[in-house]
Amino acid sequence: MNPFWIILLVILLLIYIISPIDGMPDIIPFIGWLDDTLLVGLLAYYLRYKRLPGFVNRLVRMFFQNRDPGSSNRTNTSSRQEASGTGSAKNGPFASKDPYEILGVKPGASIEEIQAAYRAAAQQYHPDKVAHLGDEFQELAQKKFVEIQEAYNFLNDNMHS
Repeated sequence: MNPFWIILLVILLLIYIISPIDGMPDIIPFIGWLDDTLLVGLLAYYLRYKRLPGFVNRLVRMFFQNRDPGSSNRTNTSSRQEASGTGSAKNGPFASKDPYEILGVKPGASIEEIQAAYRAAAQQYHPDKVAHLGDEFQELAQKKFVEIQEAYNFLNDNMHS
């Protein structure tokens, strides 16, 4: 982050702490300082790790996920169609790659090899791993993660049947 924005955040935080207008009034000792302490802690965490804690990202997603109902509903509907197999064959989950290629294993691999490849790929492309990089990377990671899950489920179901 640009040093200008960091300085601006620190100044805004100081103004918030000093001002009488507060989330919880500072008139009540200790209880009134909780929100100030939380904000100082979040700023310190951000300055140290260059990202916000995971619970903040989950809260933001929880409160703001349905702000643009058209785009989120289209994405959820198409994901559900692909997962259930009701999408067209051209737009299916394995249109461009086979599940073995997605997981990086050879056809005929054992269930243990498939599970190990799935765990490694899921860990690498988990959306929480790129939460600090921005929305575009989160969307790409989410799509790749769903593709990995679908490939694993497909191979796992075929191995057990």
